[in-house]
Amino acid sequence: MNQLDALKQYTTVVADTGNFKQLADYKPTDATTNPSLILKAVQSDDYKPLLDETVKKFKGKPLDEVMDRLLVRFGAEILSIVPGRVSTEVDARLSFDTEATVARGERLIALYKAEGIAASRILIKVASTWEGIRAAERLQQKGINTNLTLLFSFAQAVACGEAKVQLISPFVGRIYDWYKKTAGAKWVEAEHAGANDPGVKSVTEIYNYYKHFGIPTEVMGASFRNVGQITALAGCDLLTISPDLLKTLAETDAPLSAVLDAKAAKAAKLEKMSYDEAGFRFALNEDAMATEKLAEGIRAFAADAVKLDKLLQGV
Repeated sequence: MNQLDALKQYTTVVADTGNFKQLADYKPTDATTNPSLILKAVQSDDYKPLLDETVKKFKGKPLDEVMDRLLVRFGAEILSIVPGRVSTEVDARLSFDTEATVARGERLIALYKAEGIAASRILIKVASTWEGIRAAERLQQKGINTNLTLLFSFAQAVACGEAKVQLISPFVGRIYDWYKKTAGAKWVEAEHAGANDPGVKSVTEIYNYYKHFGIPTEVMGASFRNVGQITALAGCDLLTISPDLLKTLAETDAPLSAVLDAKAAKAAKLEKMSYDEAGFRFALNEDAMATEKLAEGIRAFAADAVKLDKLLQGV
């Protein structure tokens, strides 16, 4: 049995891509997208026709609506291949605007429904800012499931659990990147591999906390840099993996067993945490890595949204 098939025994495998033509090869349950992945896809010959068709069909509509219709078009194509859910992201430029995020999430669901796709198959992806978490809380109360992304800290995870969001996406690889860059020449890769990887440690802590206290929010590790990070999180609720790493797993026959264990988490001695807005902002501020990576991630997704706007205007 290859490692991909072995992993599927313990964890729901999700494909992290805008390239839906690759999905059938790996048979993931769900798929995730983001503005950067969609931007990359529509610049290829395979997917540019989708961009052209969407712009032509909705010419004269506001740019933000055309953008959402393009995202939904990709999502619908993905859902014709995967049996589960797709995550579709709210424009990162709205990361600090609760009202606008709620409105955009509701519109995305309405556009999917117009395509005959049930809301139960969609996760509205929102940045894990305080404002984003509040927006997700309201969307959940309206029966719209959310995926809280750009999550780098325990405080963000606790706040998401308290808001009863459907799913969180802690970013393993970006956490790893920050610690490696900060350590510089002092970094010893072997000492920070597997369970000792800082990104893996972060997700493990969150998973154990959620399972210990019976928090139903799903944990989906994301943003992987290598297969070792994935295998060290086998047993996590979900893992969203790029096509390149899915391919590596599918071509590897080394043994793989579950690492994370909900029963063991139940038995652990953990303290229940809670954050109001001031406490959340202070805890995030105290975590230099999370503060920097959250800001950097929002800037990068917002920049790609601007590039996507320009492509839509240029057709």
